[in-house]
Amino acid sequence: MTYSTGQIWLIIAVLGAGTFLIRFSFLGLIGDRPMPPLVLKLLRFTPVAVLPGMVAPLVLWPAATGGVPDPARMIAAIVTVAVGIRTRSAIWGIAAGIGTLYLSLWIFAIR
Repeated sequence: MTYSTGQIWLIIAVLGAGTFLIRFSFLGLIGDRPMPPLVLKLLRFTPVAVLPGMVAPLVLWPAATGGVPDPARMIAAIVTVAVGIRTRSAIWGIAAGIGTLYLSLWIFAIR
């Protein structure tokens, strides 16, 4: 399916307006009011819910292996979670995961 230049710009404008309205509905309309404690507590868990949702498909069905899970990525994911829980630091967890992935790829010779 091909789109003309005008259609592409229309799609971009509609998506931009939609994104603006979604954010404005939250920030612009209720941004100056204090939020209930329950809402604030639940918003703290948003990154914890979103990040695994983005990473899990890359671990379970990696494009690098044609969608077949491999031990290197599984081990790296386990180490990342373990270090993240132990240190309570995302940076250390990510660093440990990266190091483990490279070491595992070298050990298993998966490239």
